[in-house]
Amino acid sequence: MRAATGLWRWRHNPLRRTTDLVEAWVALVAAVLLCLAVPAAGWAAGVSADAALQRSVRVQLQERVPTVARVIRAADRGPGRQPADLAAEERLRPSVVADWAAPDGTIHTGTVTATRQQAHPGATFPLWTDRSGRPVTPPMPPDTARAHALVAGFTVALLAGLLVESGRRLVVQRLVRRRYARLDRAWAQVGPDWGRTGTGS
Repeated sequence: MRAATGLWRWRHNPLRRTTDLVEAWVALVAAVLLCLAVPAAGWAAGVSADAALQRSVRVQLQERVPTVARVIRAADRGPGRQPADLAAEERLRPSVVADWAAPDGTIHTGTVTATRQQAHPGATFPLWTDRSGRPVTPPMPPDTARAHALVAGFTVALLAGLLVESGRRLVVQRLVRRRYARLDRAWAQVGPDWGRTGTGS
């Protein structure tokens, strides 16, 4: 970024090379993009993601209905040993046979998961169902959707910033190679005569 600060100083500098001026302009453009375009891209991505997720939340709230399930008994375990992670999950959220009322008033019975405190017969716990009464996962809370949108916005901004900085570094690297190539050509012309008496006369 030091090239941008020296942009105006190089305008009338007799030692200024064309690549110096190009590098300064590239740094200035990158700085403007990092200050304006990158935050705008992150903001636009976050707003778009939030709108999409909030629509999904509203649809889920329309399609899913809260009800109360009553535990009848513990569910039968399948034959064989379970993997360690499944066994741990079963201890935290055991499967139970419960009944609940569907949106149309009919009583459904099935196997669902409950917390350890709610797994004994007669206990009740909240349950979400679809319109036909089948158990479904709870709808996403609006705050969770907003948090996901915020993460998406920050991610897009970060990626955009990395893209801008990578582009700047690539251009500067090519400019440096071009400078070295010109220096090598100039040295090839004057190098053999360097330091000899009468050189250039």
